[in-house]
Amino acid sequence: MSTKIRSVDAGSPAERAGVRTGDTLLEISGHRVVDVLDYKFYGYDARLTLTLLGEDGKQRTVKLRKAEGEDLGLNFETYLMDRARSCANRCIFCFVDQMPPGMRKTLYFKDDDARLSFLLGNYITLTNLSEREIQRICDLRVSPVNISVHATDPALRESMLKNPRAGECLAVMERLAAAGITMNCQIVSCPGINDGPALDRTLRDLSALYPQVSSVAVVPVGVTKFREGLCHIEPYTPDQAAALIDQVEDFAAGSLAERGTALAWCSDEFYLIAGRELPEKSYYEDMTQLENGVGMLRLLQSQAAMALEDQDPQAAPPPFAVATGVSAAPFVREIVDRCREKCDKIKGKVYPIRNRFFGETITVSGLITGADLVAQLKGAELGERLYIPANMLRSGEQVFLDDMTVEEAQTALGVPIIPLDEESGFDLVDAIFGLPVEHVGHALPPEEEYYHYNP
Repeated sequence: MSTKIRSVDAGSPAERAGVRTGDTLLEISGHRVVDVLDYKFYGYDARLTLTLLGEDGKQRTVKLRKAEGEDLGLNFETYLMDRARSCANRCIFCFVDQMPPGMRKTLYFKDDDARLSFLLGNYITLTNLSEREIQRICDLRVSPVNISVHATDPALRESMLKNPRAGECLAVMERLAAAGITMNCQIVSCPGINDGPALDRTLRDLSALYPQVSSVAVVPVGVTKFREGLCHIEPYTPDQAAALIDQVEDFAAGSLAERGTALAWCSDEFYLIAGRELPEKSYYEDMTQLENGVGMLRLLQSQAAMALEDQDPQAAPPPFAVATGVSAAPFVREIVDRCREKCDKIKGKVYPIRNRFFGETITVSGLITGADLVAQLKGAELGERLYIPANMLRSGEQVFLDDMTVEEAQTALGVPIIPLDEESGFDLVDAIFGLPVEHVGHALPPEEEYYHYNP
């Protein structure tokens, strides 16, 4: 059973109450426990009654007390206490469909699970939700929910997602809004398909649900070289990207005047494609859409500037190199140069890694393979340490997208490789000055890996 207890944390409220490994959790305070949402919601209170089924087939109840919000200390056979729900769509822009054969199995899994949206920030399309699940989100006040909208025109959304339920999106969102559920939205924009007038309609429809719709990110479609047999989609050109930026910024200006928030933002990648300066950090308000690459580079610069003020170099730091995606490389190089202005003893190089594996239209660091990293840095001047963004690696592990290990890459390049939090300008500056930094990985649980494309 999915609620069978794999282990009980030592000293936890559950252990003190007599819960044992091998027990199956049936109910919390009279509420049936189906999955992790039930477990977390009904397990929040300070006084609880657990209904358990022992391995001997006998049912019993135990009472426990704990701090409000404290976890019971139970670990189950899977993180969700259930199987993750796979996507029922066949989206014309799906990045997973553009994966080459021969990769590890988890990279081909498309999740579309509302529980992962709430717990881990994944984006869902709503096409997988049953009536019971919609009602449960409303009843349990599961919030925020992150939604891949793409288009609100029902016919257009159905054609993009290749799912007859896709046209129900706005109606479901209206129900969630009526229940007070906060929603963050994503639009993967495909040139000539859901931009232009279609995007105007989508932004207008979503803004009607404000404040429950609290933010909207518009990101460009990712196009790899592995699209044989798929819908023909071209990457955005600089002129197309500039036109879309103007469109979204015009909407944002009107929204700011009407609602006090821009509500919608373009990802950094649109500005890079268009060759435009990024907006100032204040434009992004509370940075709600960082996971979609909205304002990430401005935040990196801002944090680096603050970190630099606190640096008081006493000695020359060891020479280093930084490898990152083509998009971020100029910004990282600028930070290194500013650090060098404060300490002329700094010796470091920044290497943009071109994505030969997926194709050079892919410029983000999170999709760089170990093979591309090694091939392009072999024989390069790397100093005594090589820094890479942590999102180059598999969640919680020292493994690149193509299964090359960090140890193998280090051996090939002859230098230690140190992953850094890709969003932290503080860590980057500390690393440049030779200070110890703590590697911050992704929050996905070790037994589950889900593939995300964040432009």
